[in-house]
Amino acid sequence: MPPLSREEREQFLTEPHIGALAVEAGPDRGPLVVPVWYDYRPGGELWIVTEADSRKAKLLADAGRFSLMAERLAPSVRYVSVEGPVSEIRPATEAEDTAMAERYLGEEAAAEYLRTRGPQLGALVTVRMRPQRWNSSDLGSI
Repeated sequence: MPPLSREEREQFLTEPHIGALAVEAGPDRGPLVVPVWYDYRPGGELWIVTEADSRKAKLLADAGRFSLMAERLAPSVRYVSVEGPVSEIRPATEAEDTAMAERYLGEEAAAEYLRTRGPQLGALVTVRMRPQRWNSSDLGSI
């Protein structure tokens, strides 16, 4: 199947799919691969919010780059993967945390999620990636 056009793949990443983030996990280990919420705007950087003291955050800082793959199954099987360097890791703002939750849950459910999640998580960081390499395809209705 031919790859998606630049416009198609960027538009696809603007949709709230669950991403599979992959980052190098060290010698004699496969990469750490975990599901994440992400955000992207065409021509910009992809970003995630994660716990500052998580294994994922440490590995992202150490590796300095990561990959993310998003997919859907209907109306056709389609995926986009992107890989590139980490351009920034910094404390997440409340606005970023809220925007990410609202992207995936909607305003009302996000407010409840953020209210009840509160004390369970420690400090958060925003990790930004500058896309360098892309893979994509629409596999049709399989």
